[in-house]
Amino acid sequence: MAGGLWNMKEKERVTGSEILLRMLLAEGVECVFGYPGGAVLYIYDAMHGNPDFKHVLTRHEQGAIHAADGYARSTGKAGVCLATSGPGATNLVTGIATAHMDSVPLVIITGNVATDLIGTDAFQEADIVGMTQPITKHSYFVRRVEDLARIIREAFHLAGTGRKGPVLVDIPKDVSAAMTEFEYPERIDIPGYSLGSESDSVVQEDRLVELLGAITASEKPLILAGGGVIQSEGCEALRAFVDKTGIPVTTTLMGLGAIPAEHGLWLGMPGMHGTLAANRALIECDLLISVGARFDDRVTARLDGFAPRARVAHIDIDAAEIGKLVSASIPIVGDARTVLERLVGKLPDESNADFSDWTSRLRKMKADFPLRYDHSEVELKPQYVIELISRTTEGNAIITTDVGQHQMWAAQFYRFRHPRSLVTSGGLGTMGFGFPSAIGAQIGNPDKIVVSINGDGGMQMCAQELAICAIHGIPVKIAVMNNRTLGMIKQWQELVYEGRYSHIDLSGSPDFVKLAEAYGVKGLRAETPAEAERVWQEALETPGPVLIDFVVSRDEWVYPMVPQGKSLEDIILGPEGGFRSCLEG
Repeated sequence: MAGGLWNMKEKERVTGSEILLRMLLAEGVECVFGYPGGAVLYIYDAMHGNPDFKHVLTRHEQGAIHAADGYARSTGKAGVCLATSGPGATNLVTGIATAHMDSVPLVIITGNVATDLIGTDAFQEADIVGMTQPITKHSYFVRRVEDLARIIREAFHLAGTGRKGPVLVDIPKDVSAAMTEFEYPERIDIPGYSLGSESDSVVQEDRLVELLGAITASEKPLILAGGGVIQSEGCEALRAFVDKTGIPVTTTLMGLGAIPAEHGLWLGMPGMHGTLAANRALIECDLLISVGARFDDRVTARLDGFAPRARVAHIDIDAAEIGKLVSASIPIVGDARTVLERLVGKLPDESNADFSDWTSRLRKMKADFPLRYDHSEVELKPQYVIELISRTTEGNAIITTDVGQHQMWAAQFYRFRHPRSLVTSGGLGTMGFGFPSAIGAQIGNPDKIVVSINGDGGMQMCAQELAICAIHGIPVKIAVMNNRTLGMIKQWQELVYEGRYSHIDLSGSPDFVKLAEAYGVKGLRAETPAEAERVWQEALETPGPVLIDFVVSRDEWVYPMVPQGKSLEDIILGPEGGFRSCLEG
């Protein structure tokens, strides 16, 4: 193939590996993240000398899939990763589950042993299709090279339409070596896969009218916006709906950035570590309009205390989510953007509904009970670091996080202004995700500042990917919140397990500055607020990758907090406050 500009109408005999590369380029794939092995060597041989095909060699398959995930979340395009059979494929499983839980479009390509060895326990054989069926949107095992082009086309279609998600394509070694005539599959026909019909639209029309009537009859409506709004590119429609109706809105962890943090009707994030205003709104609202959210337990807390007074309208692209946890009297199955645009189009120019008393009280509550912490001029607080990053990037950076306390502080104290600006593992809560996902996000968004916020625990799970940043000059700014402990585990052990700390001490961790320098990445350290200001500014002014070791207080908690097993009303506002009922005046 010369320059990737082959004539797709002209038939030509090529290998399965060449077909794979041609199809990836035809799908607009900008970069594949991968790691070679015996079962995919024909594919890697086809890459040799191809100037159009970009591949990044990660240092672990887990790094490859998390990087592909970060690329997908930050761009909206399908991310692609490639691994060999056996251990290469099984090293992808955690990343596949991570993407599946958060509905992220990925195409995962794995090699396998030759078809005549399948089922013989051959060297590096693993049934990766069987292992991953519960955590993929669909899985393919390619038995014939003649089917490969069609399967790749279908895989991208499945990954990127409907409720998005990961699709796995397992290619035996002999299939990647076999030859056939390449013909680009112009038509996609997947039996049983439907994205809706005209009869569905008629039913939806009635429900849209019903929802508009419910809004008119409501006194305390609330919008709960989740990651589905961002996945559908529906943020402009959401803002138009909020502005036109005057209904306050709260956004889940996955929905942060769907509406700018400075918007006057935004109440913050709800749930376990959500704001008092958002949680109280959920308890008191008489109409809850959920858009692209699946009522995760970290949002709802105990279900019998979640929106107990509300009539629920649930808008979701996946019919299986509606009624799964929270009963919906107005179920609307559909793409979030499409539904919101239709609702906005049906709204009258001047509404008779007046929610000013409701919104004024919520705004006052948000002002009276803001997110807060005890600042120190000597000790560096992790919340201060997040505020520093937010202030200096003006809320315009792409933030990736690992999982733990720092993830919640980033969600609370970074002022997200744009969709796809938070890349985080929400459903699975995968440690090790934050840093490699930043690499993918930076490759997908070369003109944006990408900041990877990590704990000292999660940073060590994929630290080897520092090599990629150094080799390719990927200018990710890596912030390590180093509190020398597994902070969220410590917080739970103190609250639930009466201070019996068990195996949370990370004092044997490496010197992160030296670790970064060993990989060829600039390393800096800060232990006070003044040092943090100085080294962060230096990091921003450095053109390449920089790791900053922020040595922060080891005794900070994430507040507010709703303890597991409690209701949203049982919120702890701070160390001195104990439980404060959201139902108090």
